[in-house]
Parts: sequence; C-alpha cells; structure tokens
Amino acid sequence: MKNIAPNRNGDMLKTDIEFGGDGQARVTLAGHLNAQSAPACWDRLTHDLFPARVTALDVEVSGLQICDGAGLALLRYLNMGIKTPSAKVSVRGLQPNLQKNFNLFTLQDYENFRPQAPRKCHSLPDEAGNATAQIGADLREQIAYVGQVAASLPATLANRRAMRWQEVWRVFELAGANAVPIISLISFLVGLIIAFETSQPLAQFGAQIYVANMIGLVMVRELGPLLAAVLLAGRSGSAFAAELGTMKVNEELNALQTFGLDPIRFLVIQRIVAGVLLAPLLAFYATFMGILGGVMVAMGLGFTLSQVMRQLVSSVHWSDVALDASKGLAFGLIVSAVGCLRGLQTQQGPSAVGASTTRAVVSSILLIVIADAVFSVLYYVLMK
Repeated sequence: MKNIAPNRNGDMLKTDIEFGGDGQARVTLAGHLNAQSAPACWDRLTHDLFPARVTALDVEVSGLQICDGAGLALLRYLNMGIKTPSAKVSVRGLQPNLQKNFNLFTLQDYENFRPQAPRKCHSLPDEAGNATAQIGADLREQIAYVGQVAASLPATLANRRAMRWQEVWRVFELAGANAVPIISLISFLVGLIIAFETSQPLAQFGAQIYVANMIGLVMVRELGPLLAAVLLAGRSGSAFAAELGTMKVNEELNALQTFGLDPIRFLVIQRIVAGVLLAPLLAFYATFMGILGGVMVAMGLGFTLSQVMRQLVSSVHWSDVALDASKGLAFGLIVSAVGCLRGLQTQQGPSAVGASTTRAVVSSILLIVIADAVFSVLYYVLMK
C-alpha cells in the first residue's frame, strides 16, 4: 500500500488517502468535518482521487467527532462516485443519527437540483414557434375552463348545499366593503380633476354650467364602471389568483379532488358569483363619488346645487344607467373568472404565485378595456 501523508486543516480534520494495487483506495477522515474544514478536504480529494484510476474506494469516517451539513454533502458526493466515476464506493462508520440524514439525499436529487447550464439562444423562428405553441395551449385551457364554469354554474346555483353562500359573503366583504375607501378617494379625485380640466375650455364659450353635464355623462357611461373594474382587478383579481395559486402549490387542490370535491364548484363558482354581484354596486358607488367631486367643483364656480342637479338630470338618462350596470356585470365576471383561472394555472416554484398574480391583473385589465370598447361601439350603434 502506498501511503500519502495526512493533511491537517487547523487541527480540525485529519485526512489520510491510501492507494493500493488493482485500483483500490482508502480515505480515512477523523476530527471535525464541517463548513470550515470541508473546503480544504474537498480540494485535497479532488486533487488526489480524480486523476487516479480508482475502481474501489473505501471511506472510513468512524473517527469523525463532528459532521455538519457541509460534511454530509461531501460524503454523499464521494458516495455517489462523482469524484471516482468508475469506482464502487462505500462509506462506513457514520453515527446512526448522521446515517439517517445521509440516506435522505440521492443521486436523483443531485441531478434535479444541481444548477442547470444556461440555455442556448434560439433563433427567431424557434422563439416564434414556442410563443405560438404557448398561446395555443393557454387558449385551450381557457376554453376548457369556460366550459367547466358554464357547466358547473347552473347546477351549483340550483343546489343549496353545493353553493356555499357564506363563502360568497366573505369574498363580498373582502373584495367589496374593504375596497370602499380606496374607490371613494380615487373616484372623487377623478371627478374633481375632470371638472377642473373641463371648466377652463367651457369658460371660453360662457358654458361652465355644462361642467355638470360633462361629469355626469363621463362618470356614468365610462369612468365609473371602468375605475371600479380596474381597482377590483388590482385588489380582488390578484387576491383570487394568489389564494388559488397558493392552494395549488401546497397541493390543497389535489386534496380536494381526493375527497371527491371539484375545485371549480367548491372554490371558483363562489368567487365568480361574488364578483358578478359586487362589481355593479362598486360601479354605481364609483360613479356617485365621481359625480360628487364634479358637483363640488361646479358649486365652487358659483352655481347652485339646484342648477347643477338640473343639468345632471337633463343629461343622464336611464339608458346610461343601464349601460353602467351592464358594464359592471361584465367587468365583474371578467375580473373574477380571470383571477381564478390564473390561480388554477399556477406552476411550481418560489415565484409561481407572483407570476400568476401578475398575469391575472394584466389579463383582467386588458379584457376590461376590450369589453369597454365593445360596449361603446354597441351603445353608439343602438342609440343612433
């Protein structure tokens, strides 16, 4: 046997490496194998073992007094044969409590969690093809989701036991009542800003009284439901995605399915119903607060409350109020459905829930603007 002199690292770890005939090698470790001594031991083993043609490696660790996570990682690395690819490795002498932790980590774990090599840059056609495939897969999931919701909604509403109204009221409170302060502030300020911005141009024509008409039409037809929907998407749509995404990451959705409960009926329908009932109320409230801000500006310009109210009544009709309610219903359906969909699409990983939340807000706002454009075109065509 050829004996290589022992190596000491601050008198903490003694490392002996012996090479014998027929490719046999023996490593003896004694002392403290921890985060302080493991790097030097790692370098020593790499320098001596990796170039050698070792076919059998025996690692004796009965002399270890202390072995922490770094030491166990080094021993497991040796035992997997990565430093000696063609050798049969055995680690002997571990204490029972360390042996249990030693056996938890496998070669498969190492391959799964090791840093991956950077992906090669793909050509433009490849990137376009991958993006198209992802869009197609997402579209299929959306169609399947819409079908599941459409099939489950009537049956769930008809079954009083299946429809958990307490959950609906809970979501109603969290998404609606708690959103009143921020909707009040933003809607009031938007109405006030619009009134101030329109008062100066109208003053050039001696028509400042029409500030009331302007604020009434703008808030009822457009900004009231739009502001409520955007705020609902930012607060509640993201919350729906985060809640369902966290449930999926924690495998709670799989647990529901194991118990025979459909996540669509048990979790999604309640949030959609709450969103559809809630959004029109928030739209009316946002409209009222916006008009209130405009009325205060008009009164500040010297007009009486009766004059302002007369202009509002003459400009706002029941068809405008119906449009406000219709937009609220549509926007509430969009926000709640998209938020739940993105939550159910959450992948695994530390950033998965955040990514789903971002996708929910962006998708909701985009669909809200598209739906608003469709409403505007239809209203123009029908009211001509």
